[in-house]
Amino acid sequence: MNNPAHSPAPVVHGTWEPAPAARWEDGFLSGNGHHGALVFGGPDDERVVVTHHTLVRPNGGESARPPRLADRLSSLQDQLLAGEPYAAETFTDGRDLQWVQPFHPAFQVRLRRAPGEEPHCYRRSVDFATGVVREGCEGWTSRVFVSRADDVIVQRVTAAHLHIALDHRLSNAPTGLAVGDGAVLTPEGALLTLRVRYPDSDTAYTGLTLVVVTGGRAALTPPGLEVTGADSVLLLTRVLRHTGELDTTAHGDALRQLAASGAEPGGVPGEESYDRLLARHTALHRTAYERVTLDLDADPVQRALPGSELLEKHPESPALLERLFAAGRYHLLSASGVNPPRLTGLWTGDWNTAWSGAFTNDANLNLQTASPAATALPEVTASLAALIHRQLDDWAENARTVFGARGVVAPAHTDGESGLSYHFSREYPLHLWTAGADWLLKPLVDHDETRGEHDPRTADALARVALFYEDFLSRTDPDGRLVVVPSYSPENRPANASWGAINAAMDLSAARHALLTAAGYRPDTPDADRWRALADRLPPHRINPDGALAEWAWPGLEDTYDHRHLSHLYGVWPLDEINPYDTPELAAAAHRALELRGAENDSAHGHLHHALVAARLRDGERVAHALGQVLEGDFFHTSLMSAHYPDRDVYNADAAHTLPAVLVEMLVQSTPDRLVLLPALPAAYPTGRLHCVRTRFGADVDLTWNPDETTVVIRPTRTHRVDLRTSSGALPIDLVAGEDHVLTLGAW
Repeated sequence: MNNPAHSPAPVVHGTWEPAPAARWEDGFLSGNGHHGALVFGGPDDERVVVTHHTLVRPNGGESARPPRLADRLSSLQDQLLAGEPYAAETFTDGRDLQWVQPFHPAFQVRLRRAPGEEPHCYRRSVDFATGVVREGCEGWTSRVFVSRADDVIVQRVTAAHLHIALDHRLSNAPTGLAVGDGAVLTPEGALLTLRVRYPDSDTAYTGLTLVVVTGGRAALTPPGLEVTGADSVLLLTRVLRHTGELDTTAHGDALRQLAASGAEPGGVPGEESYDRLLARHTALHRTAYERVTLDLDADPVQRALPGSELLEKHPESPALLERLFAAGRYHLLSASGVNPPRLTGLWTGDWNTAWSGAFTNDANLNLQTASPAATALPEVTASLAALIHRQLDDWAENARTVFGARGVVAPAHTDGESGLSYHFSREYPLHLWTAGADWLLKPLVDHDETRGEHDPRTADALARVALFYEDFLSRTDPDGRLVVVPSYSPENRPANASWGAINAAMDLSAARHALLTAAGYRPDTPDADRWRALADRLPPHRINPDGALAEWAWPGLEDTYDHRHLSHLYGVWPLDEINPYDTPELAAAAHRALELRGAENDSAHGHLHHALVAARLRDGERVAHALGQVLEGDFFHTSLMSAHYPDRDVYNADAAHTLPAVLVEMLVQSTPDRLVLLPALPAAYPTGRLHCVRTRFGADVDLTWNPDETTVVIRPTRTHRVDLRTSSGALPIDLVAGEDHVLTLGAW
């Protein structure tokens, strides 16, 4: 007789809990890249926190401009090159630190029942393939999803008696909000509205919830609604940010039409509407989510456990990594649309979001958007591209105002509205950072390589970055090499100098990559020749007395090793400039730099950035250690959204969204001419299958491995020769478009 504990079971594409979420951080999530829904509470007091990517609170950042420093740049360069290591500390207009506009929640849709007995058979879950958050117990069920097709939050509740209200009173809501609410009965049930105007501002947002009651009656109980005798209740919610007053009539009518569109002629809106709205949404969401899967041959019993038990009792199990890979792709997809994911993804239950809940471009956003090209989520790349292209004119103002240059310079922080570099201070001279545009554009370049076409918008943005370097790279060293001055390595400083320095390794790698990539998008043109020549004049990296790749290539600048950022290893990851195959000496120096790097404050992004670099350097043990720091450090809430620090301190999406990239990089790596299999597989995961990962040479790859053999199926979309790298060595492979290539290799 078969033991059911050892019978085959599929990977779990969702997670569940046997108890309600008492904290909003543990609430399950749904989103469509515009609206977000965070579901917590329980049967007697369920709360759906509504968010929207555009909701940022005016704080002065909306009118802030970059500092006008261009006329002082030449003097600063003279001082730094003359050996004045602290000269950049006065390269400012004297302003105080100005944060970008902080992201915040809109309100919560609150559904209360009369208190009753302890709920029986309670269970809550989220289905990653559909985005549906379910809660239920005896006598009550709730289902919530955010439609990718119709841009609306959809909730269906079965309960005979409910009180429903829109409540703006969330944690740390600022005083002085001007709040107005409304409720009107409609033929379907009722329309609830909530308008919130920011203090001392004409900017506001308005939420609307259409309540469709089936089999019961609705009565107004301001500021909400009482539903009695209902078979089910359907709620459709949207939120809009606006200036001045908003006429809600048209928006209410749109929700009513949406509810009616799901019903059969003569039917009651609500009975069929939920299923039809879900079907339209699922057709888009499921297709994206299911493109890539990871199976680590986990124990079926562990696969069936609630997420909280996996996190607490099996922190490094294959079952947990499978679920976090799936959850990471789900949350990343759900947070990407009008914008890419913020520091908090698309969700928060608190107005006081750490670091303004911004897009932080000097590591965090970059790490979160590292996997979409390989894990087949072009929707995420498109959201990043939308942010970039929307802000290019602001980037041009940064280049012109701070550096007196043509072209573009990306800011280190943005709220999604402004792309201007106004967030900086003495300790964080982020206005000096010039590498940001190259790093932000890298996922767009990777996406173009996977599909074998150059997006003309990416080509234009790259050309504008190259144009900046044409103007900015005007100084030379005694050997005639170009000098990047001032130069900033986020967010570190030399041990014997200030933050604004010379020839940070990241800046050298970024300038070289940007110029050569721009030239590759416009080959056989005078621009390309000029950009390649400029790249050739940049200095090489420096190896310091410890045998490590120096964070600053300028002689005399000493390294500071204990830091969360790994900016100096930008050439290893995400670039291919430094690797064990083409540049083994530099790769060894980079590995030494990784060994010497401390974790400083135990930030999740620092640990996973470490893992990504280690994977490129083929160090599986170091990947396993970095993963262990996160998996055993209590970084994940039961929602499987993550925290910035150990012990679930500071709600933050870095770990959740970066983990899929780490798992892919330890299994499969690619460049336009190379495929690397199992470069850094930790010993804890001896068996598994990665399905349909995409490569930068235009092929989908299925990888299956166990301790005895490895099988790879390569499905190329274009004819090309690639260099296959495994632990056994190198092998050239000639791929033909449309012809599957199957290889069985020895033990890894």
